[in-house]
Amino acid sequence: MRLLFAGTPEVALPALDRLLTGPHAVVAVLTRPDAGAGRGRRTAASPVAERAEAAGLEVLRPPSPRDPDFQRRLAELAPDCAPVVAYGALLPEAVLGVPAHGWVNLHFSLLPAWRGAAPVQHALLAGDEVTGATTFRIVKALDAGPVLGTTTESVRPADTAGDLLGRLATSGAELLAATLDGLESGRLQAVEQPADGITFAPRVTADDARVRWDDPAFAVDRRIRACTPAPGAWTTLAGERFRLGPVVLADAGDEPALAPGEIRVARRDVLAGTATGPVRLGQVQPPGRKAVPAPDWARGARLDAGARLGT
Repeated sequence: MRLLFAGTPEVALPALDRLLTGPHAVVAVLTRPDAGAGRGRRTAASPVAERAEAAGLEVLRPPSPRDPDFQRRLAELAPDCAPVVAYGALLPEAVLGVPAHGWVNLHFSLLPAWRGAAPVQHALLAGDEVTGATTFRIVKALDAGPVLGTTTESVRPADTAGDLLGRLATSGAELLAATLDGLESGRLQAVEQPADGITFAPRVTADDARVRWDDPAFAVDRRIRACTPAPGAWTTLAGERFRLGPVVLADAGDEPALAPGEIRVARRDVLAGTATGPVRLGQVQPPGRKAVPAPDWARGARLDAGARLGT
């Protein structure tokens, strides 16, 4: 089949790489326009655009899929199918019917659970033990199209969103390739999503990433892991904002009771109180500095007795 691949961030690269080595012909790539990146906000191409250009592919960067020039070029390319992985823009109905096999999205959840922009983060926040990836035909409603295939993935106790998304990107690439093979052969039939079990996963904001120390320890752990590496979990101390890496749940029976956010510094670890038991801090990144292990940070910070995070 002739494919138009649509994707933008790094998580889409395993799928693009897999399709470039498969039997189908990627005739062009659709990605978001170049944007500012890094501290200097210098304009840079998306990871997908860079990979596509290195492979000698035509790269389409319309400001919107509604752009008439893009729609004309899409008709000229006449793709049989358009696989999509984290493209980042809504597709209008005018383009959905162009490929004979439609636009096939690889979504990183087991639909209908966690429809939306941040399925992996929300699966971790909710404490899901199993998640996965789904391929489905894109329709007008958000992530509501008929399912073509799924793959499952166990959530490990120490998984961050980055860890879990990395594994799903790899297994999902294989799922996407198998889905396209099945569409070409005609052996694959789409199945409508059930009406029950629908949950939503909106984009995780900076406020969502603020650690709530009056939550139970397990919820503090989940929030930090769900927001690592992006947008980055954070807290405050004496009015300054600090980023935090994943924590380790401490055995409350072996540690002194601490109020929510209260810090206790020992030789080899730093504890912070929650609504239940304490947690051991991992990496701490003070404003304008690099992340360091919590004991190193505490030694340099010269914390006052009774210092509390979240203040």
